[in-house]
Amino acid sequence: MQTYLELDEFCKLVHLNEDVVKGMMANGALNFKEEEGKIYIEANQGTFSVVPSTSSKPAMVNSMTLAGESFVEKTIGTILNLHEKVLDAKDETLETLRNENKFLKDALYSMQEIYDEDRKTIENLNAELKNARDEAEFLKRKYKLMWNKTIEMYGGTASSETSEETAINEENKEG
Repeated sequence: MQTYLELDEFCKLVHLNEDVVKGMMANGALNFKEEEGKIYIEANQGTFSVVPSTSSKPAMVNSMTLAGESFVEKTIGTILNLHEKVLDAKDETLETLRNENKFLKDALYSMQEIYDEDRKTIENLNAELKNARDEAEFLKRKYKLMWNKTIEMYGGTASSETSEETAINEENKEG
């Protein structure tokens, strides 16, 4: 039993251009028939015609074999080209990631330095604030003692004090 394929299907099956297949048909390398305006190629005989033979006849090398070799060469070339592009893209991606990683490390170190400086500044300001509070407390005690001595020295009597001095004395006693 013979199986026939349409010309388009046969071309897709053997991965050949339609012109190459028609050339093989013209050379008699393929059995075909034409029905209702469509070309049908014998599938079994056609597939054996596409596979290069190992005989020693140089005449067997035809345009079909050359087209098949050209197709394979183009396919391999395309694959190698795509592989090179993938490798180049990989190298570019790695370089970009390395640069980004370096940038992030530098930014992290910079932030750490700023944090350390801020911490030292906060410690210095806290120390200055503590010193200012201690000095204010010391001045408060000093003026309280001075006012108490002044009050004792100039009188101790309520009648000699003015209302302003009385208010200051009361404040100092409370503070």
